[in-house]
Amino acid sequence: MGLTVERPATRGRLAGLDGLRGLAALFVVLHHCWLLTWPGFPVNDSPGWTKWLLYGHFAVVVFIVLSGFSLAVSPARSGWRLGSIRTFFQRRAWRILPPYWAALLFSLVIAWAVIPQPGQQPPTGQSALIYGLLLQDVFGSPSPNGAMWSIAVEAQLYLVFPLMLLVLRRWGAALMLGAVTLIVVAVGALAPAVPAVELLMRLTPQFAALFAIGAVCAGVLRTPEESGRAAWHWYAAAAAAPVLLLVVAAGPVWVVGNFFWVDLAIGPAAGLLLAGVASGRPVWLVRLLDTRPVRRLGSFSYSLYLIHAPLVVMINRLVVAPRTPPGMPTFLLTLALAVPASIAAAWLFASVFELPFQRHRSWKGLREAVRARVR
Repeated sequence: MGLTVERPATRGRLAGLDGLRGLAALFVVLHHCWLLTWPGFPVNDSPGWTKWLLYGHFAVVVFIVLSGFSLAVSPARSGWRLGSIRTFFQRRAWRILPPYWAALLFSLVIAWAVIPQPGQQPPTGQSALIYGLLLQDVFGSPSPNGAMWSIAVEAQLYLVFPLMLLVLRRWGAALMLGAVTLIVVAVGALAPAVPAVELLMRLTPQFAALFAIGAVCAGVLRTPEESGRAAWHWYAAAAAAPVLLLVVAAGPVWVVGNFFWVDLAIGPAAGLLLAGVASGRPVWLVRLLDTRPVRRLGSFSYSLYLIHAPLVVMINRLVVAPRTPPGMPTFLLTLALAVPASIAAAWLFASVFELPFQRHRSWKGLREAVRARVR
């Protein structure tokens, strides 16, 4: 049997994307286990073979590009038409807010009753309000969960997504992506010299360009026959190679200090990779990403991202660190305990607060499903 893979259906689930979500979320968990073992980010005395775990931020870059891609798949197949904007916002709120608010309450309880996040004071009532309204990137307050900063950014990107599609539909992908990128680059260039513009950096503006890249790359699914012939994965490798060389050559201090520009450089590679995976190539990667364990992990990756940070902190600070020599023993035991605990807890959490809201699109449908289960 040859190395072939069934072409993704023109409608429905795209093989590989859930797996990418799952692996990106898992990488963030590993990143936080590493950070707690060797403080001093971005410089510490961790072994060289673990240094790749320093860059958990890049997993969030992948999430943002993937979010733009996933949201644009259906419009791309419909002439870049979104349909009802009100329905779009309702569905986004239904999808992200119930698990987010539940995870926020979970994080607040742990921070108040057990242990706060490293380097943070216990969250206040103001923290609960700011995080509850998804304004944590606008207003500063003690964080109950070190991973939640990006959820506010993504929610704000949803607000401009209909405008992105409108521009894309009327004037084309190049103009939309060029306009967004030009605005973002202008913000990054002016921020060091203009205090008012520097305030915008709190919003992580480069993520708007990454989100737009994802949306544009979803356009390959408009013509599945042509997209299947294009070597998107090789284009992705070519785009990623110089960025990888830069990261290795420049070192972590420079890279972390220039995340804005490095993120923008990574965006095209991430978008092209998604185009390749959605088109079924490379075959070996699509097959790996679509194996049952990886795909299953992706099905509750949002929950894993939302709740892992308080769990990792509790396990590392209260269970591992007091009983284990610092350095590699602490790291390995933290991994051994925190990773499976986070995955198991996230699966249980998703079973209650995430997956039911994916399966049922209204309170009525959800109530009926609950009644059917308890009878």
